[in-house]
Formats: sequence, structure tokens, C-alpha cells
Amino acid sequence: MKSGPASELDLRLMAAAIRLSRRNLGLTGTNPSVGTLIVRDGRIVGTGVTAIGGRPHAEPQALAEAGEAARGATAYVTLEPCAHHGRTPPCANALVSAGIVRVVGAASDPDPRVSGKGYAILREAGIEVVEGVLADQAADMLRGYLIRSLNKRPEVTLKLALSADGMIGRRGEGQVAITGPVSRRQVHMMRAESDAILVGIGTALADDPSLTCRLRGLEHRSPLRVVLDRGTKLPVQSVLAQTARDVPVLVTAAEDCQPERRNRLAEAGVDFLGVELHDGKIALPEFLEDLAARGILTLMVEGGAYTARMFLEEGLVDRLALFVGPSKIGPGGIAAPLDRDHIPEGFRLLREARFGDDVFLEYVKGD
Repeated sequence: MKSGPASELDLRLMAAAIRLSRRNLGLTGTNPSVGTLIVRDGRIVGTGVTAIGGRPHAEPQALAEAGEAARGATAYVTLEPCAHHGRTPPCANALVSAGIVRVVGAASDPDPRVSGKGYAILREAGIEVVEGVLADQAADMLRGYLIRSLNKRPEVTLKLALSADGMIGRRGEGQVAITGPVSRRQVHMMRAESDAILVGIGTALADDPSLTCRLRGLEHRSPLRVVLDRGTKLPVQSVLAQTARDVPVLVTAAEDCQPERRNRLAEAGVDFLGVELHDGKIALPEFLEDLAARGILTLMVEGGAYTARMFLEEGLVDRLALFVGPSKIGPGGIAAPLDRDHIPEGFRLLREARFGDDVFLEYVKGD
């Protein structure tokens, strides 16, 4: 069936589906967090978002909620419906069987089992398909899944809190408050929507952070905590090790790591990921591939100028999240690897906001 253009109503409803998809970011394993709306006669009769753990998908949940009202309705999906068979039928077939007559889709799925095939199933059944509606906005929400599908690694977001003079801290003083409480709450929301958060061992030793989400009601959404630790130096007495049985902690382990240290951390509940070394440093591309193999779609890099610089120099950062405070640190400050006036080539400003007295700048790599 020939596809018509997207209407103003289509745009509004797709925007609503994209907002819905955000609900389970960081909770859906290797599957993307997709939003689906079933709309009939201008009324939403069914909603669905990919379930925690990745199953069931959004479409069958929305169809189940709609019931018989799905016949003759329009489905709004933030990602092309899947077309491959598992133990359950593809979402594209479920839409056909439910009597959907029109599908409005946003982002395309690069998975070769799906790409173009989901829409083809719909069209062959006589369903009108409108593709690419708010595709960029949907792809931004799905970037972790898309990058993992294409590059076999997680999306990497580098988060930095910067003083007005471009510093990220003061030497020898551990954690320094650079931004205000509103920005810090935003960072905790970012953690809640990430699969994993990472710091280098230098930050782990200097700050003894917990790296959890401490927003009331969202504590259960704390991400996997990862420490880049070339020499297995993380103390057993650290907050990370002492809470490893409550919120998982993953520490890198090179072949020459000290067995005694590793055993003590393991007894505390810390898990380990074997890493390769290159010129005495952790090989980050291979490390990210191994994280992706564990189901990690999004990785938030939060700690340390050295670690941040490593990811930037390797070209492994996909998104920059800069929180810029109003005060200067001055002499003795630790210079950030970048600031708002020195953004690496290839990044574009996606959004800007103000959180209290702080300025937030978000950049993404690519067009």
C-alpha cells in the first residue's frame, strides 16, 4: 500500500512514544528500550515499552492492552518492528494479526535480521507504513543499541563537571563540589538510564565513590559499576567493594594481576573482567567489545582526567555531557581534557540547558 506523509498528529504521537521509550532505558539488556502506541480514532488505546530484561517487546504489550480496539488502528513504533522468529512470532507479524491498518515508524533497525524486513512484512499484508518520523530523536534515545549493533561496543558518554576556569577538581583534595544540587540530581538520572558507569582506579582511590543512583525511588536503577584497575588496587575496604553484593561491581583484571588482591575482592562480591594490555595500558577497544558481549549498551564514563583523556584519544567517546559551574578553582586545579571552547572535532551541540546556576552542554558525535 502506498504510504502517505506524516501529519501533525503523527508527529505529536511519535514524540509521545519516544518519551515513553525512555521509561526503561538501562533496564532492557541487549534489547533496545522501544515505545509503542496503538491509536484508534485519535485516542490512545494501547501503550507498551520494552520490558525490563528485554522481553516482551513493546508491540505485543501495546496490542494486548488495546485488545479488539487494535483492529483498524494505527501503531506508532520508535524502532522498526522485529522480523525474526524466536519462540514468539516477530512483532511485525503480531501487528498484522492484530488488524493494525497503519504503522508509523521512527528509527531504522541496523540488525540484518530486521533491517527493512519488518516494514516489508507489514506492506505485504497491505498495511500502510510511514517511515522515518522523528527518526533522529528516536535514534538519539536508541543510540546505545544502534552503536552496539554497528560497532560491537557500547555507546560511551563522557560526563565531566567543569569549573568556570576549566578544572575538574583540586589536587590532593578528593571530591570537590563544582556544580550545584540540581546538576547532581541530573547526573543521578543519567546513571539511572545507563547500563554501566565507569571510573579509573585513580578516582576510585581518591574519592572512594559509591557511583549509585541516589534519587528517591530510583535506587534500584543503579547501573553496573566498573573500575579500570590495571594493578587490582581497589581496596577491599572501599565503598565499591563493600557494597558489591548490593549493586554489582566489575573490576578489570590483567593477566599479571595479584591473585591475593583479586581473591579478597572476589570474597567481597566483586566480579572481574579479563583485559588485554597494549603498551602496558588496558586495550580499551577490546575492553568495550567485552562489555558489549555482556549486554552493556550504554557506558557512562565519570571519573578522572586521565581516564577521560584515554577514551578521547582512542576516539571511543560518542557523547559529551558537560556540567559547567559558575565558580573558578584557580591555582592547584586539575585541568579538564576539554572544555566548552575546545570540543573535539566531529562533535555537534545537541542540547543546552541551565540547572540552577550551572550550564549543561550535550554534544554527540557524527552528523
